[in-house]
Amino acid sequence: MLGSTHGTFTTDRRRTHVVACGEPPPPTIHGRAPATDGLDVSGRPLHADVPDLDRFFRPESVAVIGASDAEGRPGAGITRQLIAWAERVGARLHPVHPTRREVFGIPCSPSVADLPEQVDLAVLLVADPLPAIEQLAEAKVRFAVAFASGFAETGEEGAAAQARLAAAVRRSGLRLLGPNTNLNAFEEFREDLEGPAIALITQSGHQGRPVFALQELGIRLSHWAPTGNEADLEASDFISYFAERPEVGAIACYVEGLKDGRAFLLAADRAARRGVPVVAVKVGRTETGARMAASHTGKLTGADAVVDAAMRQFGVIRVDGLDELQDTAALLARARRPSAEGVAVYSISGGTGAHFSDLAAEAGLMLPTLSAAKQAELHQWIPEYLSVANPVDNGGHPVGDWRGRKIIDAILDDPQVGVLICPITGPFPPMSDKLAQDLVDAAEETDKLVCVVWGSPVGTEDAYRRTLLGSSRVATFRTFANCITAVRAHLDHHRFTAGYRSPFDEAPRTPSPSFRKAQALMRPGQQLSEHAAKQLLRAYGIRVPREQLVTSAAAAVRAAGLVGYPVVMKASGPQLAHKTELGLVKVGLTSASQVRDAYRELTDIARYEDVPLDGVLVCQMVERGVEMVVGVTHDALFGPTVTVGLGGVLVEVLRDAAVRVPPFGEDQAKAMLSELRGRALLSGVRGAAPADVDALVEVVLRVQRMALELGDEIAELDINPLMVLPRGQGAVALDAFAVCR
Repeated sequence: MLGSTHGTFTTDRRRTHVVACGEPPPPTIHGRAPATDGLDVSGRPLHADVPDLDRFFRPESVAVIGASDAEGRPGAGITRQLIAWAERVGARLHPVHPTRREVFGIPCSPSVADLPEQVDLAVLLVADPLPAIEQLAEAKVRFAVAFASGFAETGEEGAAAQARLAAAVRRSGLRLLGPNTNLNAFEEFREDLEGPAIALITQSGHQGRPVFALQELGIRLSHWAPTGNEADLEASDFISYFAERPEVGAIACYVEGLKDGRAFLLAADRAARRGVPVVAVKVGRTETGARMAASHTGKLTGADAVVDAAMRQFGVIRVDGLDELQDTAALLARARRPSAEGVAVYSISGGTGAHFSDLAAEAGLMLPTLSAAKQAELHQWIPEYLSVANPVDNGGHPVGDWRGRKIIDAILDDPQVGVLICPITGPFPPMSDKLAQDLVDAAEETDKLVCVVWGSPVGTEDAYRRTLLGSSRVATFRTFANCITAVRAHLDHHRFTAGYRSPFDEAPRTPSPSFRKAQALMRPGQQLSEHAAKQLLRAYGIRVPREQLVTSAAAAVRAAGLVGYPVVMKASGPQLAHKTELGLVKVGLTSASQVRDAYRELTDIARYEDVPLDGVLVCQMVERGVEMVVGVTHDALFGPTVTVGLGGVLVEVLRDAAVRVPPFGEDQAKAMLSELRGRALLSGVRGAAPADVDALVEVVLRVQRMALELGDEIAELDINPLMVLPRGQGAVALDAFAVCR
């Protein structure tokens, strides 16, 4: 059993962060009072503020600043559209213009101060909205919309102008949508559609058009928030608001850049608590995409791997295309909670069923083999030579008569089946017409999800336009891929929300005793030596090898005797990040003479390379185990992030790592390990003993606590390698690297 000079390492699952010593928390953190119930240990909020946007979307009175009825001018068209919208929502509209007595026959006020009543919403049709903000604040206007462009999307000068606008808005107390937004919030929504609705958020108005058009297919939309440059109101505000709306069944987002990563996670957390699915297209996966997104909205897109992980962590469903956004949001808005996760594929063509089943299984959908009794039941109506195990191939003819409905009902009656998918690759009347009607009728009588893929490129057939799209219970798709993406998202979402526990509820509110010890070790703006970095780990209860820092050959020999042969010797200094490349690591030393020689060689190399040392580490040699890396980096959007992956030389070769944004719990730490391509190494391969995964999870959680408490002070931390020993023996940080902010 390996020993440790700093105490016993624990893998007690009840102690998921640090070993408490029963000491009272310090009176301040970084000069601030300790966090309250509404703030975490670093003083950040734990719950999303939900803005009261009712009067934005349904105002009682609206002022249009810069209103115009001069034909041919852009302001005239916008004013006319706003007048029509105000009539639809029952709002009183007041034009404001310094030189006009009326606009489109409506009396016009010369200034905001002259408005006949206090208004809920002001729409600014002026090139520079800044002067109007103070006037609106004096008039106690609650909301404003700025269409003007030329702000952060144009570069540094525009960003400075937007910063001034944002500051004025903060001082005013009103809430602003924009600048660089459009009229999408004031579109005409169909009032004749029923059922749960999609609420839409876009940073580019045109990119929301395909989702808005879903109304023509019978899908209800309730709101559209075109957030533009987000000088004030941002996507996160609208996610939080929509998650509380009873009519909203799903939130669809087109996001170019996140303004505030923490606010986004808090909003996603609120939606997850309420069970409201959030589906998002987030551009910026590639360098080119990120660059164009920044040029359009003037915001950071963030490291895409972190964005992707953060979205998964809080249940946001990320899709790539607008067609996927349409189909996935539409399904999630209307589908009921699944009674089972099994998917049955039913078709009139064996080839179609096999093709679809291959794609579905590859995407991770579960296609259970139907029981022998169920197969025998299906063979009452389907010839014996056809396979009905799943996929179910009916051969075509049974769908044309009474047998077709019997088959569908029998499949839906199977307790393993929660979703029935019928791919119809092309119209084949009257067979396909009868099949579509049977599917619609069956869907009306079951709580299970029925999906149809209508593969015809024409899309004008009655079976598609009237029968399938006329049903509020059948989810209809045009491609295999979109159907599979949506069904997988549907099952994933309900699995996620069923067991969801908000990590913010369990986030630490007060600093641990470890924090005070660690803070004393920090050196602002400096890189820590390996020895100092390991002291930081010790402060948080992370095990390191037996080792001593020495400054002479004689002391090295004495240290080796105390540590126990064989030993490893390493140069230690604040400027050493990659010691191996410089020859500053010696392993497997078994005698005093080897230790003396190694000390001299290490110090000679350091002197030749002009690398300052604080000494030489004489370390216990640990050989058995799986080399991992655990670290902290600082993301521009989300702040501290925690990474775990395969370590040693593999960290740069395979780049096999998973990342999470604190706070997170044990379940997410384990999920990180399950995402690794090399996770089988932890289970033991080629006769190796299984690794101590519990100890690895514990280290990840302790590093997370370090990230939460030292997030403002630590820029980077790497434990590489972290040697994960065989099960029950713990994990040891063999090397460490840290940079202070």
